[in-house]
Amino acid sequence: MASHWTLGCDAVEPRALAAFWATALGYVEEAGYDFPDGASIVDPDGRGPAIGFLRVPEGKSAKNRMHIDIRVAGEGPWDMEKRERMIRAKVAELVAAGAAAVREEADGDVLGHVVMHDPEGNEFCVA
Repeated sequence: MASHWTLGCDAVEPRALAAFWATALGYVEEAGYDFPDGASIVDPDGRGPAIGFLRVPEGKSAKNRMHIDIRVAGEGPWDMEKRERMIRAKVAELVAAGAAAVREEADGDVLGHVVMHDPEGNEFCVA
């Protein structure tokens, strides 16, 4: 049986970063979590892990060693035109929520994923 787990993240502004990731992932604020220097979000369907954000004094200084990839297109096989439209729509939504698109990765004419930064500069991908 798999273990329940939480992804822990450092943040300068934990509540703001948690709000961004709740939007990005369709998560909600964890009920009853009341730590003044942190925030926690959970999958409302109870399937995905919780994600906790704790305030740290230092800012981000290097590339993430681990990051979240948002898979809007789900599992293959894919209609590649539809998949690209889904990726681009999610990227636009996340840019409006405070993220930055960094670059697109493609295999020839086929969009693979878009590398992005969240509001605190953490890398993640939309595929």
